[in-house]
Amino acid sequence: MERIKPHTLSGFMELLPAPQMQMERIMAVLRKNYASFGFTALDTPAIESSDVLLAKGGGDTEKQIYRFQKGDSDLSLRFDLTVPLAKYVALHYAELAFPFRRYQIGKVYRGERAQRGRFREFYQADIDIIGDGKLDILNEAEIPSIIYRTFRDLGLTRFQIRVNNRKLLTGFYAMQGLEEKSGDIMRTVDKLDKIGAEKVKKLLMDKEIALTEAQADEILRFIAITGSNTEVLTALQEYKGRNEIFDAGLEELNTVTKYLAAFGVPEENFAVDLTIARGLDYYTGTVYETTLLDHPEIGSVCSGGRYDNLAEYYTDKQLPGVGISIGLTRLFYVLGEQGLLNADLNTAPCDVLVLPMTENTGAVIATATAFREAGLRVQLYSEQKKFKQKMNYADKLSVPFVLILGDNEIADGTVGCKNMVTGEQITVSPADAIAHIKDALAEREKGAIILEK
Repeated sequence: MERIKPHTLSGFMELLPAPQMQMERIMAVLRKNYASFGFTALDTPAIESSDVLLAKGGGDTEKQIYRFQKGDSDLSLRFDLTVPLAKYVALHYAELAFPFRRYQIGKVYRGERAQRGRFREFYQADIDIIGDGKLDILNEAEIPSIIYRTFRDLGLTRFQIRVNNRKLLTGFYAMQGLEEKSGDIMRTVDKLDKIGAEKVKKLLMDKEIALTEAQADEILRFIAITGSNTEVLTALQEYKGRNEIFDAGLEELNTVTKYLAAFGVPEENFAVDLTIARGLDYYTGTVYETTLLDHPEIGSVCSGGRYDNLAEYYTDKQLPGVGISIGLTRLFYVLGEQGLLNADLNTAPCDVLVLPMTENTGAVIATATAFREAGLRVQLYSEQKKFKQKMNYADKLSVPFVLILGDNEIADGTVGCKNMVTGEQITVSPADAIAHIKDALAEREKGAIILEK
């Protein structure tokens, strides 16, 4: 029989047990924080009918989507979690309570060229709030406050949520007589962090957008307004009264900024930034991008915004919403590459490995069960190996504690408990061993998941 050399497809991440545990920890923090704000977990199919996923059609989406035939069915793998959400809300509209708040952590698929830090299969972690006809602006401030809480719980403090409003930009371009080109301009300006002001100016003046040098300079001058949030908002007052859409956007931006402070987000963690546009056309109000201040090369690690009609391709009902998305796989990859994942946290599959040194199997099982019922993760090692091999197994798994149980311990009502990190070994009652292990694990778990350097 010819054996196939095992291999994983390019652009698909496959983790070893320890880093997989680190990824699971991050997901657990996301789920906990999202649930604490009243979001419900949602899971939608990875495969959808192609006509559903490609309702909008065209552009990079159609080029990158994984599409295939199965019998008479034209099927596709989901390329994000937003389109499946739109379908879900339209399909189950009559059964849902609005505003509908959901979070979803799931894999999506894009057939783009795999490269360092970019994947063809990757996790996204999304939250969205969907309204029925209307959605109060308070939601547009609550979303970044959730990101603040979540990132803080992951151990991050040096991050900034950058906030802008698309109406502000649309109104400004209308003042310049550039309404019809505003979408193209915003998509170009959105590249500012990646390519710099000079190249953005060149793109704005190229034949595709064809702005004059004076128009390009005025746009770059506007988005270069910087300072504290109060200073930027004050500077924007000078443009007030020239365009209704601009005025509406400025009012919304002022409101979101005020509410963000009320939600307890410190000013050092959010900033009004007029360069933030978000390239996607469906954003209509507040937009966000989040960056790690000490690692600007990573780019945005969490982005999103307000949109007016989530499900326009599936229903005639007006379903406005606001949401954000974290490219979780890419973020995890970059954090690992930068050495920012805390390697001191327990990544073993169990807290305690029970090593029987006796033929009294019943007593060993009873002890393992008691420790498990006390809330510890316990693995019973049942293989007939030498003691050294058993300890090597514990070392390879990085198990925090080994429980040694022989005839003497069973007779005395004790257990041998070895701390595999410090090397300390004690012989105590099972109850004392449980308390000792829990205290040590709690101390170890005080460390943050993500480290800042």
